[in-house]
Amino acid sequence: MSKGKRVLTVIGIGVMALCLASFRVLKPIRVAVDAGHGGKDPGASGKVYKEKDITLAVALKLADLLKKDPKFEVILSRDTDTFVELARRADTANKAHADFFISIHCNSNPKKDIHGSETYALGEHKTQENLTVVMRENASILLEEDHKRTYEGFDPNSEEAYIIFSLMQHAFLKQSLRLAKKIEDNLTAKTKRPSRGVRQAGFLVLWRTSMPAVLCEIGFISNPQEEKFLASESGQTYIAQAIHEALRQYIAAGYD
Repeated sequence: MSKGKRVLTVIGIGVMALCLASFRVLKPIRVAVDAGHGGKDPGASGKVYKEKDITLAVALKLADLLKKDPKFEVILSRDTDTFVELARRADTANKAHADFFISIHCNSNPKKDIHGSETYALGEHKTQENLTVVMRENASILLEEDHKRTYEGFDPNSEEAYIIFSLMQHAFLKQSLRLAKKIEDNLTAKTKRPSRGVRQAGFLVLWRTSMPAVLCEIGFISNPQEEKFLASESGQTYIAQAIHEALRQYIAAGYD
């Protein structure tokens, strides 16, 4: 091979390597957005609204923001008022090779004055309050056919069943906690409502995921004032913007 041809070959290989590197850098981040509950599973109820309707509205607004952002691709677990099993929500994200999983929910409490957001990663519940939240959300599996086989006999109403999560370590716990913190910080900044912090609990929908995964309790539907905020166009937009910005900040920080 002549010297000139060797030089052209080396240049060609270099250009190809740069193109491949650029492709890796520019490859969109896939985000699985999960609207909690749906269909025959209404979730928690406020004076006027149901959790399933608010979570879907926020999920669709977040999906729209992600679609307009060239950094991201979006996968929705549901885009209509349909019932989707918890296991299928995680499986959809796994099969799509999603980079992040974000499940959106509304909180509820008998004390009507409690308000604010909290974001969870998979782990052992540290307080009775955390256990109450996770038991309520996991109870959705009781509406599924053959749930005992799907979830290996897991009883969402048994406190003893949650001992399993004290023995588990989610592969992406560190990343999930970092993302949860950014979501809470941005929710506070955008919505001007208090953050109740980053927490851990044994959510089945997070248990099956194979990527950084969080469950966002975006506010208390049981609080009449917060219910109005969660159901409002502006409130839902602020929440969606906060989660979108949290993802952008996480990516910009270069976390593994």
